[in-house]
Amino acid sequence: MNAPSTSHLVLIPSYNTGAALYPTVRAARAQWSPVWVVIDGSTDGSEAELLRMDKDDPGLRVIVLERNQGKGAAVLHGLREAMRLGYTHVLTMDSDGQHPAEKIPEFMAASMADANALVLGVPVFDASAPALRVRGRKVSNWWANLETLWQGIGDSLYGFRVYPAALLLKVMEGSRWMRHFDFDPEAAVRLCWHGARPVNIPAPVKYLRADEGGVSHFNYLRDNVLLTGMHLRLFAGFIIRLPLLIWRKWF
Repeated sequence: MNAPSTSHLVLIPSYNTGAALYPTVRAARAQWSPVWVVIDGSTDGSEAELLRMDKDDPGLRVIVLERNQGKGAAVLHGLREAMRLGYTHVLTMDSDGQHPAEKIPEFMAASMADANALVLGVPVFDASAPALRVRGRKVSNWWANLETLWQGIGDSLYGFRVYPAALLLKVMEGSRWMRHFDFDPEAAVRLCWHGARPVNIPAPVKYLRADEGGVSHFNYLRDNVLLTGMHLRLFAGFIIRLPLLIWRKWF
């Protein structure tokens, strides 16, 4: 990475990721500057090493929140600070090593080519991917595309993506939702409602085993109930916006 970007930054929310956090951050820094990490009330002490790294690396910033608020809330905290400092776009990625840091420059270039683009990663799964989660995300993707009148959301759940910062902030501050696991799919749908253009780029995803340092906070019952409620809420919003969506699509 050459000179730090003044418009695009990498934003990594993290909660109790443990040792997997450090190679993730190093890999991101090898590809881009600046990289910000928002420690979302972690209790595993993972912020300590990052704060030491921060002292020696001007391209890394660590923001520590006192209590756990949820992924979307952590992104919102970083987003507000990024906007305050004049950044226009943020690339979000997970802190557990699932997302491909080597793809950061390609995603940033796609965003720079179209400031209104919502650059979405479309996961390319390998044998490590749990079959139940691969099949289950197809349901969420179908609903997200229906709710946007098939504008082209390649994957609604994959959190490796670049957002136009001002539009994302407007959407999040206008809603009491999008603060937890429901952040990624709802953000994709609502940004499309507000005129963002989806751009889909394939990107590999890795599911690390526990003995490899993999950490997952996904709860099948709790989070699927959350997603179901989210899509019911979005479908109601879709019905209200349907005339406008039809006008945009065909006129």
